[in-house]
Amino acid sequence: MDSPFELITLGTAAGPAIRGREDGIASALRVEDAFYMIDFGLGATRAAHEAGLRGKNFRAGFITHLHSDHVVELPAFLLWNWGAPVDGFTSPVQILGPGQDPTHPRGAQLAGTASMVEHTLAAYSYDTDIRATDEARPVLRDLVQAREIEVPAPGSSDIFVVYEDELVKVTAVLVKHPPIFPALAFRFDTAYGSVTFSGDTAECEALAVLAQDTDILVHEAVNLEFFKAGNFSPTFLDHQRLSHTPAEGAGRIATQAGARSLVLSHFAGIASAEEWESAAATTYTGDITVATSGQRFVVRPTSVQSLA
Repeated sequence: MDSPFELITLGTAAGPAIRGREDGIASALRVEDAFYMIDFGLGATRAAHEAGLRGKNFRAGFITHLHSDHVVELPAFLLWNWGAPVDGFTSPVQILGPGQDPTHPRGAQLAGTASMVEHTLAAYSYDTDIRATDEARPVLRDLVQAREIEVPAPGSSDIFVVYEDELVKVTAVLVKHPPIFPALAFRFDTAYGSVTFSGDTAECEALAVLAQDTDILVHEAVNLEFFKAGNFSPTFLDHQRLSHTPAEGAGRIATQAGARSLVLSHFAGIASAEEWESAAATTYTGDITVATSGQRFVVRPTSVQSLA
């Protein structure tokens, strides 16, 4: 690729159900020679490898929230991308995500990002110890740095800084994904443009502010009619209605933000690409892509180009 800035939609399916052929939700941003992961859904490890991404260029991973379909392959990604024998990372990498949920009655006993990473390292400690000595790999525990993101109080629409290095600045807002707290949207700003990820959310004005004038808004979409027509419980239907955004809503957020391009992803329920796109087009007149797994988007100073 001749561009220094690229979005790769590694997987576009919501979960933890398997409906269709798409991999689970995960994206990567390549900035020059480095890359950053946003969520680690089912299939993310193989998808990243097939996209040409190698662990030696991995800088940091960002977790929007702790639903299993967004983190299930974090252990595999770390174990398959660590050490020189697999062109993996040999210097520290960061995993950034939500801490414990203070709004949950048992939140203090349930894992946040740091505990999830620590338990992963403990669960695979035999394997990683053996490989450190038998394959001359560095000690994995010394390289994986988990950091729980400090967030404002529930209901806040404040934008806050999450991460910054010489290539990217990452900011975030709280989004609406009840009963999950915190659930985050991330914006990545680079010298070459910006990409904003909605994470899982109901239609959210704070997200539109975060995504103001972004080059690409990657937004989730739910087909409520699919679930209404199925044998789903009222509780499950309420979750889809209150915690996710139909494609029309994603279009409204893109319009409010003035986003140059809307990429629909994290598809909950089944619809055709034409149905997803036509729904979003009722509320957004810009470029719309119904993303597929492994699709690449090159961001240039004057255009966003989608490549199959």
